[in-house]
Amino acid sequence: MRLYTYAGSPNGYKVELLLALLGRAYERVEVPIFDGASRTPEFLQKNPAGRIPVLELDDSTFLPESNAILWHLARGSAYMPRSLADQDRALAWLMFEQSEIEPVIGSARFWILTGRDRTRRDETERRVAWGKQSLAVLAGVLSARKFLVGDQPSVADLAVYAYTHVAPEIALALPEPVAAWCARIAGLPGYVGRVFEYDAKARSET
Repeated sequence: MRLYTYAGSPNGYKVELLLALLGRAYERVEVPIFDGASRTPEFLQKNPAGRIPVLELDDSTFLPESNAILWHLARGSAYMPRSLADQDRALAWLMFEQSEIEPVIGSARFWILTGRDRTRRDETERRVAWGKQSLAVLAGVLSARKFLVGDQPSVADLAVYAYTHVAPEIALALPEPVAAWCARIAGLPGYVGRVFEYDAKARSET
């Protein structure tokens, strides 16, 4: 397999984290997205939306969208819940992540860390406040269970973890149940951490 990704992307990281936990071999291809590398005709053949990550499978087909990649990789592994009912709940958390975490905490974090918040202060403040609400939802669930779907880590946890665990970088404190959950994930065998760094071109609006 070949993974096209970017070092500053928690969306890409969530895929690499699952691959590490599964012990799966893959080739990592860094895509300098702020140089326009994800908008070239060649890359658009891999993902017409021009986004990373994209997983190139062994049959040379391409699978975009981080949570779709997670679902594909988790299938048949210990990170896919066994029952159909629990799989449905895991899928619901993947959708929650894409509506209440990634475009909320993720966007606010990107804007703040790259200086874009100066031109969108009201929207940044709105998303930070929204992020607090999202973290409160997680805290309510995780106060009663170890992981998002029962007592075992699943694809749901990895999807939600990626942007949640970096929320403190923009002064969004993690509620105690969420912080404890993050620590449990970081303690999983095979866990790999990541320092997310944006390149210089990410810090401009051009």
